[in-house]
Amino acid sequence: MQGPTLRDVASAAGVHTATASRALNPNARALVHPDTARRVLRAAESLGYRPNPIVRNLKTIKSGTVGLVIPNLTNPLFPPIVRGIEEVLAAAGYSTLIVNTDDRPDREQAQITSLRSRQAEGLIIATALLEHPLLRQLQEQRLPMVLVNRRTEGLDIGSVVTNDAAGIALAVRHLVDLGHRRILHLAGPQTASTGVERLRAFRTAVREHGLDDCSRIMVCDSWTEDAGARALHAALDSGAEVTAVVAGNDLIALGCYDALTERDITCPTDISVIGFNGLPFLDKLNPPLTTIAIPHHDIGREAARMLLESIAEPDRTPRSVLLPPSLVMRGSTAPPHH
Repeated sequence: MQGPTLRDVASAAGVHTATASRALNPNARALVHPDTARRVLRAAESLGYRPNPIVRNLKTIKSGTVGLVIPNLTNPLFPPIVRGIEEVLAAAGYSTLIVNTDDRPDREQAQITSLRSRQAEGLIIATALLEHPLLRQLQEQRLPMVLVNRRTEGLDIGSVVTNDAAGIALAVRHLVDLGHRRILHLAGPQTASTGVERLRAFRTAVREHGLDDCSRIMVCDSWTEDAGARALHAALDSGAEVTAVVAGNDLIALGCYDALTERDITCPTDISVIGFNGLPFLDKLNPPLTTIAIPHHDIGREAARMLLESIAEPDRTPRSVLLPPSLVMRGSTAPPHH
């Protein structure tokens, strides 16, 4: 007569079989929450379960790798996030496989397929769109995942993001305190949570300061310098009389510098500019860029910790972490020139 199986123990303890396996393995028990481990051990004892060491060894062979999916490796936003991720994963004995998608769905599909063929135990994804069928498919396959800097709708996937609403509120308040009333927001693409939430926050902030009627919005088609320059040219060509720009990110803000230079408009004397993300080297620009800084390194570290939790306990409810931004005041913002 067959004795109790690992599945029986997992069922009795109310956990996934992978969680039960780790709890019963002294070498992997630290990966499981102590209360969960105790529950599994009690269930195993009450059922008289005896693990088969040969089967256990076969099942616990792991690749020790995690996939990191980045939309654009040339964007300076990502290296410090990657650094934070690698620090935590390396300390836990994992190596990181980084792939670049160029923001193309076909390339993303191919790269993730490649990571899975190499037995990546989980994914940290920085490419999430609001509507993302591939992520839904991966979630249905119960692949451990964490999203960084983005969120998606209708999927219960853990994420680590900056409080975009608080950041935009800081930017608008800073400009209002300087005396600006005619403020333009160059929003990021509305296919990404960051673009949508920062635009929504801008609308809320200008309404709270009573500036609805004199503020303007232009949506950029990408998070790039070129897109920022095109959008600001279009806004100025339309006759928008603005004294300040809140850019959707720092690269869009750099595009504003290009457009202003081409039109012989001086920053900040004629138009102030504020960015978002706090990229390195912004203090070396002329003028140095005022920006909303996000804690890149902490985002990476927290995402890696969350993924390790998800790998260790597949049944754990995904959580979302919201990290606070900060205002970095530099030379690109000043009172409006009357």
